[in-house]
Amino acid sequence: MASNVSGAPRGAQTTRRPFATGWTVFAAVMMIFGGAMAIFEGIAAIAKDDLIVVARDYTFKMNTTGWGWIHLILGILIVLAGMALFSGAMWARVVGIALAGLGMLANFLWIPYYPFWAIMLIAIDAVVIWALCAGTTRTAGQD
Repeated sequence: MASNVSGAPRGAQTTRRPFATGWTVFAAVMMIFGGAMAIFEGIAAIAKDDLIVVARDYTFKMNTTGWGWIHLILGILIVLAGMALFSGAMWARVVGIALAGLGMLANFLWIPYYPFWAIMLIAIDAVVIWALCAGTTRTAGQD
């Protein structure tokens, strides 16, 4: 008696889809949204807007202009990766996971400057990572 590791019924074919579906589309949309928010965050920091409060005596202290450039560049990369996810390519999923992880790290270090926005982006990036790590194959009977 043979064991079926994939969990699919015996005899069912697994198919890969050439386009993004389900959680991948959700992750792509959330990455585009989160990347746009990071771009706005970066622009606000670069412009030295009064919206950002500079904390004193913080362990990870950095010039807000420097943080602004980091968030601006990272936000642009996240938006581009989100657009690439619509192709359904595996490389886009891997790049998306890596960029969402970097976005989480950057926003964790950004918490003292703008806590609510940073926590929201951390949550979005966590959901994106989960969605991109979800399975990409379906059985033929699940259509």
